[in-house]
Amino acid sequence: MERIITDKANYLAGQGFEVSIVTTEQKGRKPFFTLSPSVRCYDLGINYEDENGSSFLKKSTSFLYKQRMHRQRMEELVFRIRPDIIISTFGNEVNFLTSLKDGSKKILEIHFSKFFRRQLQRKGIWKWVDAYRSHVDEKKVKAFDRFIVLTEEDKEYWNTDNIQVIPNFITGMPPCQYNPDTSRAIAVGRLSFQKGYSRMIRAWETVHRECPGWKLDIYGGGEEEEELKALIDRLNLNETITINPPTAYIGEEYRNSSLFLLSSRYEGFPMVLLEAMSYGLPIISFDCKCGPKDLITDGKDGILVKEGDVQAFAASIVSLIKDRERRKALSENTRLKINNFTEERIMEKWTRLFNEII
Repeated sequence: MERIITDKANYLAGQGFEVSIVTTEQKGRKPFFTLSPSVRCYDLGINYEDENGSSFLKKSTSFLYKQRMHRQRMEELVFRIRPDIIISTFGNEVNFLTSLKDGSKKILEIHFSKFFRRQLQRKGIWKWVDAYRSHVDEKKVKAFDRFIVLTEEDKEYWNTDNIQVIPNFITGMPPCQYNPDTSRAIAVGRLSFQKGYSRMIRAWETVHRECPGWKLDIYGGGEEEEELKALIDRLNLNETITINPPTAYIGEEYRNSSLFLLSSRYEGFPMVLLEAMSYGLPIISFDCKCGPKDLITDGKDGILVKEGDVQAFAASIVSLIKDRERRKALSENTRLKINNFTEERIMEKWTRLFNEII
């Protein structure tokens, strides 16, 4: 989300738009990606995430207090800077944004899919909370001037007339330097339950047995890092799987890889797939909701594996490793597919939307 928001903001600023980014828990940290100097940043200092891991009662009480503070500070800001359009990325402001009478048009965009709360698979009372919030989401989206989803697949799950599909995009097209002989697979993304890396690691146990010369490099940080490292150690895969910290220079890693793997339990529109495709990497992905199906034509420019079938995931990896010519053919097709997701083509949809609602 941070990557695509940065790219959108930079593009719009370059087109003469006045752009502001509002956060709730930046805590003085600088943006990870380079922002245009003309993009203004405001942090409201709400810090919802400080209560992560707290009890249900404490978290609920804190949330109500912080919601009031969030609304008050957001209202003060929008009446001060007077935007024509406010876009929410489905943060906690979604609960009150449409009730702010500042005269701006309100757009809501979701970077996941309709079922992302339930796919967290939380237990106990949180399971019921997630089910309730998923039900309420259906009503909230209808209050916005436009609701943006990232895939045609996700659009089918919502029952609202204000919905529109605008996918994410990739900036630039690196020269095709695909090398099918690197004996390395790569995965990129936050080390979280959503990304399903434990499934990838278990699949790699089979891959290592069948193709011992291949390595898997995972790039990312997150709450499951120690748990995943322990799993790698338990399966005796330390010599073949490496977890690396995030890097802003991921392009070099794509260039030095022959396969890209996506093991997510759910997505919205996985930017890493676009990035990998722009470097011509063949992709193997679970067919999770939502995103992979919109990006990958199974067997033509990648392989879609039935969601959750770890054995089939492993078998697909082994199959591509052993078929160099098929990897090259998939690579050529991924480069053709990426032309549908250029910055100019997608941002034209956004600017047209702005003109329509204003």
